[in-house]
Amino acid sequence: GIVSLISLAVLSYERYCTMTGTTEADTTNYRKTWTGIVLSWTYSLVWTAPPLFGWSSYGPEGPGTTCSVNWHSKDANNVSYVVCLFIFCLVIPFVIIVYSYGKLLCAIRQVSGFNKGTGRTREQRILIMVVVMVICFLLCWLPYATVALLAMFGKPGLITPAVSIIPSILAKSSTVYNPIIYIFLNKQVSKML
Repeated sequence: GIVSLISLAVLSYERYCTMTGTTEADTTNYRKTWTGIVLSWTYSLVWTAPPLFGWSSYGPEGPGTTCSVNWHSKDANNVSYVVCLFIFCLVIPFVIIVYSYGKLLCAIRQVSGFNKGTGRTREQRILIMVVVMVICFLLCWLPYATVALLAMFGKPGLITPAVSIIPSILAKSSTVYNPIIYIFLNKQVSKML
């Protein structure tokens, strides 16, 4: 899940740089692509490994059928980790995404009357596709983050295993939606279907 959100943040920044840049995108140079992939996975590893070394812990969640960060324990060790996860793996990437797409939408509005080339139209379709991916991701992960924070900071027993099932399933299934969205919003793929 963290890799998915970080990848969306990197992708949004890359789209912003590509669309607002003055030069054509170089489709033969994969250096930026590999850098984004390595950055996404490294950042995610940095934030998912600490429970293996004693900062918080992993354990069963909800009805005990899935594993997650121990967000039921209210000791300082767990609270600090959950708060850091929330800030560095949800809030900051989301701010990057909103900033990148906000600036990109402003740039598109400015040039929409001047440049109606097929390259820019294609980039606008990609932008729509990525924005839909981000919205779906947030619809999947915000309920889970809300439940985790309520369990951490709310009254004991406020979040029962039954209440946590739906947000957990939504969060775990979030990686399935990006390929589906890509298939339906990508003209090249939909033509093949």
